Amino acid sequence: MATPSNKNSKSHKRNRRGHIGLNVPNIVLDQTTGEYRVSHRVSPSGVYNGKQVIDRK
Repeated sequence: MATPSNKNSKSHKRNRRGHIGLNVPNIVLDQTTGEYRVSHRVSPSGVYNGKQVIDRK
């Protein structure tokens, strides 16, 4: 069984794991309502792709 001969420092370990991290959601400004929303999702007011798809009361 292979064992490391020396201890890996924190910086070496973190450089190797640089691709592991938090993903930031893609937030865009909706042109029709002026609200911020996640792309490819219905806005809070119920508008998607310039059309009213959910009737909010």
